[in-house]
Amino acid sequence: MKDLKEKTIRGGFARLAGQGANFALRMGSLMVLARLLMPADFGLVGMVTALTGVLVLFRDFGLSAAAVQSANVTEDQISNLFWINLLVGVLLSLLLVGAAPAVAAFYHEPRLVAVTAVLALSFLFNAAGVQHGAVLQRQMRFTALTIINTVSLAVGTVAGICGALMGYGYWALVIMTVLPPFAASLGYWLATGWLPNRPRKGSGIGSMMRFGGTLTVNGLVVYLASNFEKVLLGRYWGADAIGIYGRAYQLVNIPTSNLNTAAGEVTFAALSRVQDDPGRLRRYFLNAYSLVLAMTVPLTILCALFPSDVILVLLGPKWKAAIPIFRLLAPTILVFAVANPLGWLLPAVGLVTRSLKMSMTIAPIMIVSYIIALPYGPKGVAFAYSAVMVLWLVPLIAWAVHRTPVSFGDILLTASKPAACGILAGAFAFAVRLTCGHLLPPLPRLVLESSVLLTVFSVMLLFVAGQKSLYLDLLRGLKRSRPVDEESLVSA
Repeated sequence: MKDLKEKTIRGGFARLAGQGANFALRMGSLMVLARLLMPADFGLVGMVTALTGVLVLFRDFGLSAAAVQSANVTEDQISNLFWINLLVGVLLSLLLVGAAPAVAAFYHEPRLVAVTAVLALSFLFNAAGVQHGAVLQRQMRFTALTIINTVSLAVGTVAGICGALMGYGYWALVIMTVLPPFAASLGYWLATGWLPNRPRKGSGIGSMMRFGGTLTVNGLVVYLASNFEKVLLGRYWGADAIGIYGRAYQLVNIPTSNLNTAAGEVTFAALSRVQDDPGRLRRYFLNAYSLVLAMTVPLTILCALFPSDVILVLLGPKWKAAIPIFRLLAPTILVFAVANPLGWLLPAVGLVTRSLKMSMTIAPIMIVSYIIALPYGPKGVAFAYSAVMVLWLVPLIAWAVHRTPVSFGDILLTASKPAACGILAGAFAFAVRLTCGHLLPPLPRLVLESSVLLTVFSVMLLFVAGQKSLYLDLLRGLKRSRPVDEESLVSA
C-alpha cells in the first residue's frame, strides 16, 4: 500500500495517454467515415445499438467491478465469475440472434435482421475477456490495459475504414463494432496468462453477485434514461434523423467517455484500496476530479461557442444539419464531467444502492421529456436531454456525496476554478473569432479559436487559480514511481 500513490499516478498517466490515442482514433475514424458513408448508414447501425445497448449492460453483470472493489479475491472466486460471465455472454448472443426479426419489424427495416445477428457476436467476445481485464485492473497493470485497448480499437478502426473504402456501406460500421472486443479479449488472455479453474461450489461469491447485480440494474436504468431518445427518433423519424443526431451525440460523448474511462479505471481501483481511510480517499478523489475537469471544461466551451466550425471540420459540409443539435448537446459535456466521477466514488465505498436510487429518480423525468419533445424532432429532443441534465446536476451532487468523505463544498470548490478559467478563456477566444474569424476558412479558424482558448485557460488555471502545484506534484510522483512488479491474483 505504501506505493499506491505512485502506482495510481503512473497508471493514471498510462491510461490518459492511451485514451488520448483512443480519442485520436475515434475522432479520426469519425472524420473519415463521415465523408465515406451516408447519415442513413450510421442510422441503420445506430437503430440496432440503441436497442442492443441494453443487453451490453448484462454482459459482465457488474462482476468485473465487483472483483476490483473487493478487498480480497481468491482464485476460485475469479474462476467462477469467469464462467458466469461466459454463460451470460452466450445467452445474450443467442437472445439477440433470436430477436433480430423483431428488431427489424420494430423499425420497419428488413436489413436489420442480418446486422443484428452479426452484432450479437460482440457479446460473446466481450464475455470471454471480462475477468481477465479485471485481473489486470486489480494488479494495477494499466500500461498493459492501455496497450490492449488501443491496439484493439486500432484494429477495428482500420478494418472499418477499409470496409467503407471497398463500398461495404453500413457493414463497415458493423465490422468496426465487432472486431475490437474480440481483439481486446485475446489481448487480456495473453497479458495475464491466467487460465480459469473449473467451476466450484462454496467459493463465496454471493456478496460479489449482489454488488454486481446492483451495479447492473443501475447501469440499465441509466442507459434507458440516456438512450431512449435514440430509439424514439429511429422509430418515428427514421434512419437519417438518428444518423444526424447520433453523430452530434457521439462528438459530445467521445471526450467525456474517454477521459472518464481513463481516470475512472485507475481512480476506482485506488479508491477501493483506501476505502477505509477517509482522508486518503478524499484526497485521491479530488485530485483525479480536478484533473478531469481541467481537461473537460475547455472542450465544453469550444463546442458550445464554435459548433459550426467543429462540425464542418470534423464531419464535413453534408452534416450541417447536425450543427444546431451539437450546440444544444454541448452543455452535457460539462454535466457528465462533473457527474461521472461520482460513479467512481460511490461503488468504491460500497454505496451502489444509493447510485441506483438516484438513477431511478432521474430516469422517468428524462424519458417523459423525450416523449414531450419528440414531435419537434432531433432538435427538440436534444434540447430536452440537455435541459434535464443541467437542472438535475446540483441535486445529484448533493445526494451523491451525502455522508461520504467528500463534501458538497469540496465539489463546488474543485469545479469553480476550472469553470471560472474556462469562462474567461472562452471570452478571449470568442473576441478573436469576432475580430478576425471571418477572414479564415473553417479549419484554420478552428485551430486559432482552440489555440487561444487552451492557452488562456492553461495560464489562468496554473498561475491565477493556483493549480500549478497540483500538476507539479503529479509529475514528481510519476518521476519517483518505478515499474510495478506483478502482484498475485489474490493480492490486495
